Amino acid sequence: MLIDAHAHLLPDDYPADAPACFPRMEPVDGDTARVLVFGPTRFTARDVFFDAERRIAAMDAAGVDAEVLTPMPSLLRYDLPPADGLALARHVNEFTAALCSAAPTRLFGFGMVPMQEPELAAAEVAAIRDLGLYGVEIASSVAGVPIGEERFRAVFTEAQRLGVAVFVHALPGPVDRLPAAAKGTYAVGLEGARAAASLVTGGTAASCPDLRISFSHAAGGFPLMLPRAQYFQTGAWNEEPALPHRAPRPDDGPAPLEYARRFYYDSLVFDRRAVRYLIDLLGHDRLLVGSDFPAMAREEPTAATLRSMDLDPAVLADITWYNAFRFLGIEPPG
Repeated sequence: MLIDAHAHLLPDDYPADAPACFPRMEPVDGDTARVLVFGPTRFTARDVFFDAERRIAAMDAAGVDAEVLTPMPSLLRYDLPPADGLALARHVNEFTAALCSAAPTRLFGFGMVPMQEPELAAAEVAAIRDLGLYGVEIASSVAGVPIGEERFRAVFTEAQRLGVAVFVHALPGPVDRLPAAAKGTYAVGLEGARAAASLVTGGTAASCPDLRISFSHAAGGFPLMLPRAQYFQTGAWNEEPALPHRAPRPDDGPAPLEYARRFYYDSLVFDRRAVRYLIDLLGHDRLLVGSDFPAMAREEPTAATLRSMDLDPAVLADITWYNAFRFLGIEPPG
C-alpha cells in the first residue's frame, strides 16, 4: 500500500457574488485546465486538481492507493481581512469535502483556517472536523510571524482536543536576504525549519504533547539543526551523557530531539542519503511519503527512492502507508 501524504487540490470555481479579494479560476481555451488568478499569482491548474475522476485515474496510474489532499499553499492568504479569510476557507473546505466524498477511502481531505485571526481560526477547527475532513493545513508563518508565537496557541490546542491533524506547509514570503531565484528552493527549507523550531522554542510542543502535526519537505533544515540545539540544552554530543562541565539544568525540560520525534515529516527530500539521515535521527515511524502532486510530478515510479534503499519490509511499510494512518488518526487496515 502507498499513501501520498502531501498532495494538493484547488476548487474549480468560486461564487459569482464572492468578495472582490477572492481568487478566480479562468478557463483556458480548448482545454479542461483553468488559470488560478489570486493577487500576483497566475497558475495554470490541470483538471486533476479539481476533478475527482481524473484524480483517481492519476492515482491508479501512479500506483498510489490514497492521498492526503491539502489546498494549494497559494490559497493561504493571511493578509485578507479576517471575515474574507473565513469565507474563503469555508468555500475551499466545502469543496474539499465534496471532492473527497467521491472516494472517501482514497481521498483524505484537509481544510484551511484564517490564521490572521487566531480565535476565529481555532473556532473553525471544529467546523473542519464536522465536514468530515481529517486535518487543517497552515502556512509556516502568518504574515511573517512564527506559528510558535503564543497568540496562535489556541489553534493547536483545539486541534489536539478534537483529534484534528495539522499539516504545516513551508510558504516563503518576500525573499529579502537571498536572491529571488532562491524562493522555491533554499527559502522553502529555511521556512520549514523556522516553523518547526518556533513550535519547540515557543512552547507549543510542550503545551500540546498529543498534537498530530507534520511538516512539508521534512521541515527543511530543521533536522540538521537539531543536534546543535540538543547540545546547547543537554551538553551532550551524539545523545550521550552530558559532559561534566555542561550538565543539563533541572528546569531544561524535554530536549529538542524529544519534541522533534513527536512530529511527522514528509520524506520529499529528493535524495536517499537525506532520507537515511531522517530515519537515523528522527525514526522511521515519523516519516511519510509526499509528492506535492499535481503541482510537481511524482517520482517515477512513485517512491522509487524509498524502495531502492533496502529497508526492512516493516520499516518500508511504516513509511509508505502505516505512519500516514497514525498521522490521520485512523485505525490502519489489517
